[in-house]
Amino acid sequence: MHVLQAIKERRSIRQYQNRPVEEATLQQILEAARLAPSARNRQEWRFVVVKDAEQIRRIAEAAEQPFIGTAPVVIAGVALNPERVMRCGVPTYAVDLAIAMTNITLAATAFGLGTCWIGAFDQEAVKRILRIPTDCKVVELMPLGYPAECPEARPRKPLSEIVSYDYF
Repeated sequence: MHVLQAIKERRSIRQYQNRPVEEATLQQILEAARLAPSARNRQEWRFVVVKDAEQIRRIAEAAEQPFIGTAPVVIAGVALNPERVMRCGVPTYAVDLAIAMTNITLAATAFGLGTCWIGAFDQEAVKRILRIPTDCKVVELMPLGYPAECPEARPRKPLSEIVSYDYF
């Protein structure tokens, strides 16, 4: 699948089939994250792949989003050094993990899988559940699996409302 097609077909999936993700496919999706660019190529991240149904249930509770429990896999994107800030004043971890998790999303779409960005969760509860060190930060949770729904594309603003040239 061409990357632009994956971008157009990507949807936030909130219901998953009761079907496992093949290990070879999962490894290719994780490889897409590994290959993502990061500030100074530090790759200061860890991806916690959760396949245990009880662990996924606990994560769904910590996020207060039961649909997460329907996914056969949840990937937690974790910043190893959340204190680092780029010279422009933006936290490095937020950018780096957004790029890597986008790679996961697009690779998953190319394999016929669905994902959903989850930023609404109890940080400390998820860290306890996944045994993440206190000095790290969970940036995102991403359920992954075969979609059991086919939502319509959400409306997007036209380019004329979001792009300017040479000046703001």
